[in-house]
Amino acid sequence: MNLSDQLSMTAKNHLRKTAYIFQDDEKTYQELEGAVTKFASSLQNLGYGKGDHIGLVVGNTPHFVIGLYGALRAGVTVIPINPIYTADEISYIVNNGDVKGIITLDVLLEKFEKMDKMLPKVEHYITGETSPDFAVKNSPLGAKLKPFTQLVLEGSLELDRPVLNDDDAAVILYTSGTTGKPKGAILTHKNLYSNAKDVADYLHISTEDKVLAALPMFHVFCLTVALNAPLMNGGTVLIMPKFSPDTVFKVMKQYELTVFAGVPTMYNYLLQYPNGNAADLESIRLCISGGAAMPEALLKNFEKKFNVVISEGYGLSEASPVTCFNPLDRPRKVGSIGPSIVNVENKVVDELGEEVPIGEVGELVVRGPNVMKGYYKLPEESAAALKDGWLYTGDMAKMDEDGYFYIVDRKKDLILVGGYNVYPREVEEVLYSNPKLAEVAVIGTPDPNTGEAVQAFVVLKENEQATQEELLAFCSERLAKYKVPKKMEFLEELPKNTTGKILRRSLKEIIKK
Repeated sequence: MNLSDQLSMTAKNHLRKTAYIFQDDEKTYQELEGAVTKFASSLQNLGYGKGDHIGLVVGNTPHFVIGLYGALRAGVTVIPINPIYTADEISYIVNNGDVKGIITLDVLLEKFEKMDKMLPKVEHYITGETSPDFAVKNSPLGAKLKPFTQLVLEGSLELDRPVLNDDDAAVILYTSGTTGKPKGAILTHKNLYSNAKDVADYLHISTEDKVLAALPMFHVFCLTVALNAPLMNGGTVLIMPKFSPDTVFKVMKQYELTVFAGVPTMYNYLLQYPNGNAADLESIRLCISGGAAMPEALLKNFEKKFNVVISEGYGLSEASPVTCFNPLDRPRKVGSIGPSIVNVENKVVDELGEEVPIGEVGELVVRGPNVMKGYYKLPEESAAALKDGWLYTGDMAKMDEDGYFYIVDRKKDLILVGGYNVYPREVEEVLYSNPKLAEVAVIGTPDPNTGEAVQAFVVLKENEQATQEELLAFCSERLAKYKVPKKMEFLEELPKNTTGKILRRSLKEIIKK
């Protein structure tokens, strides 16, 4: 089974059920299934099939859903790309990923017109219309340009479906590349299907659920949890073009949404938004947090204000992504990412790959049907990440006696102060407990005496004031001396990527300046 076949099965059982809502326009599973098949047919007519790669450079729109499932149905491997990437970033992924065609939007067309010479392998730009005024006749791309809507309209419902094997590449996700160039994680049809099914079943997602897709769909968290999993079980996806606290509260109440998935930064924005109240979230049965560790103070304050429970999970692109999640049928543990989900194994190991005792910190490793095939055209990096069937995540973690895991920090973010280990998250948790602070990030900086020193970056809440001395004293009361930041820098906002994850590497660049 794969995502494309599963959509056909879901549509057969729920023809008139709403599959997605976009800007108040509702489409049924029957309509989505038809659009996907027709788009796949048109791709085949353009010469696309198994072995070809297509770039999906669109925001949160129906074009993403139809483009993804249509390409998969035609046997084409999809490479989702962040549409706000620069020309250099996009061209690297497109060229490295051997992309034959690009699905994009009219509002991004000018960018690709300027980039076309940088993309010698690209044969077509399939352009989705966001405006009725869209016209292609004057584009320098000429015959390379194909209107998305026209391909859907002209496609056939009689499709010669290719045989899709479990091990065939379905999606290549380029990781954000905290060091060096991004790497393309090859996710197979089995990887994506198994994780979507296991997540949907684990979270009890049903036809009654309405899930808000406010995270970027090109990111694996949204792709699996807020898109593939709901479509697996006949749920409805509300596609939000761009995250906005005001719009989130509005649509939650308007459509009586039942599931919200977000990163901690999004929860922080919702908490700080002055007009949000518990009544807006009355229909929500499940709040999911992932992508980064949720500060305990933020979790408790959000739950108290909105009368909901936030369940944390964990995942990474290379695992499609979910490996752990706090269960819904057992007690949730604050600060934990939960136990392993069904069909997936996690364990904590030392430098030699041996499992460490309960409560001790080591590297989290995972195996299961969701783990990637490898990195595209990078055999050495693949061998370093995949050892003896286990994926080495690069995250430091510990496990308790009940099998619940706790992320301590990224292995590469560990700060060594005079030989002592300092995990940034521990310091951040202390600072987040200060009622004057809205956002916090901690990194290590070079120090001539101790090797590294702890540096904190903080954002004050609106109308609050604090001094460096005051915050350092606050930390000194709650942390061992070597864990206390040596310096505290005040910013108006922390740098983040499009999913809201704080960019520590950008903070290090601030120091260099």
